[in-house]
Amino acid sequence: MAAPQLPSALFLSEHMAELNEGARFLESIGAEEHAKLREEGRVVKLARGQLLFSQGEVHGGVWVIESGLLRTFYVSAQGREMTLAYWTSGHFVGGPEIFGRGRHVWSADAQAPSEVLFLPGTVLRRLAERVPQVALALIDGLVAKGKCYSALVQMLGTRSAAERLTLLLEIMAETYGRPTEEGILIDRVITQEQLATMLGTSRQWLSVSLEKLRSEGVITMSRHQIIFRNPTPSGRR
Repeated sequence: MAAPQLPSALFLSEHMAELNEGARFLESIGAEEHAKLREEGRVVKLARGQLLFSQGEVHGGVWVIESGLLRTFYVSAQGREMTLAYWTSGHFVGGPEIFGRGRHVWSADAQAPSEVLFLPGTVLRRLAERVPQVALALIDGLVAKGKCYSALVQMLGTRSAAERLTLLLEIMAETYGRPTEEGILIDRVITQEQLATMLGTSRQWLSVSLEKLRSEGVITMSRHQIIFRNPTPSGRR
């Protein structure tokens, strides 16, 4: 069964408004340039769990998400995996070498059946050189990505794991939770293992920490849901 689609991107950030900032980076270009991109691009369909690209592979361009849910992640030399973000419709993956040079510094896979538009780097470069609107749109997209990964580094460097967990629960509650009499209900689209890789912690630590929050009355849990009952102030803006 396919996972439900998240309504916005998801990553650790103190600024909720930035989660979806880069989702419409191509809307500023003209209809003719947009049609040209689609004409020279290639639609790729991905099954849930399918790898789109791997770190270390040579860049060929970028993929704009048209439907579904993609995850970007990094794997260390020791095999430890860290999820960087989840991306939804309108966002792109495959940067920062958008013109198809260098090698991927992380990987991406589909967390739900997805459809992406592959835009070759040579095409993007040619259009960027001729059409200022395209160049500006690409810059806007890269700015949004830069903010995302800067926020992640800041979170890992300045917040404890417990603070990051509370912040992530708050973000999930606001982005796709729904109010109930008991609190904000969060459908558990993301597994505990995946949550742990977002937080930079172990699965065991996460289980213990969620149980602690449950015993304190902050959350209640079931197999597929979390109800966020009593958020602890996280200092998020």
